[in-house]
Amino acid sequence: MGAGHAHALYRHGHSPVHALPPHCKLAAVLAFVVLVVATPREAVWAFALYAVELAVVAYAARVPARHVLSRMLVEVPFVAFAVLMPFVAQGERVEVAGLSLSVSGLWGAFNVLAKATLGVAASVLLASTTDLRELLIGLQRLKLPPMMVQIASFMIRYGEVITGEMRRMSIARRSRGFEARGVQQWGVLAKTAGALFIRSYERGERVHLAMVSRGYTGVMPVIDEVTASREQWRYAAVLPGAALLVCAMGWVL
Repeated sequence: MGAGHAHALYRHGHSPVHALPPHCKLAAVLAFVVLVVATPREAVWAFALYAVELAVVAYAARVPARHVLSRMLVEVPFVAFAVLMPFVAQGERVEVAGLSLSVSGLWGAFNVLAKATLGVAASVLLASTTDLRELLIGLQRLKLPPMMVQIASFMIRYGEVITGEMRRMSIARRSRGFEARGVQQWGVLAKTAGALFIRSYERGERVHLAMVSRGYTGVMPVIDEVTASREQWRYAAVLPGAALLVCAMGWVL
């Protein structure tokens, strides 16, 4: 249950960022994201400085830009939402390439894109330098409620199990000549989703019974004890410290 296996985002390395205790990195990234969100949207230069800070972290962690950019595709829904804002927002309008766009919508789109992009990039860097087991240890060290840590641990471990089950069911459908080409096939897909839910529920019951038979009482043992020195905390504080300076300048200037 420790989720010791590496995940798809993790990039093995021996950089100073990799060596930092996980709770230091979690606290640093959380503080950085909060400061980015708190920055006024009119301070365009501030977001450029935030991007430079993340680029420095990526360089220190020896994480290539291609690795980060290819894993930021999860941001696409935010991009689609932001693109629509200038067209549907009310208020003063401006002509851009023959299109009538809302000024407040343009600012809102920039605000969403800039802050979401920086947050996703920071999260990708965290995941690229910290494996799943270390993340769980970090959550424990930051005194996250034990039940939430257990839930996260189960999600990490059995999310892959359910994904594998879905893959096998998909292969079984295709081996029988099934292809989802239109609405007519939705019934089959709905039955597949129902069968997957039932299998997952039954698997959960079996796992719970197995844990209870081995003495589980609702509390998982501590995964590991990890401590951080003052020097490591100071090193981790560089990113949020620089972000705090930029955020303060963004409100003052």
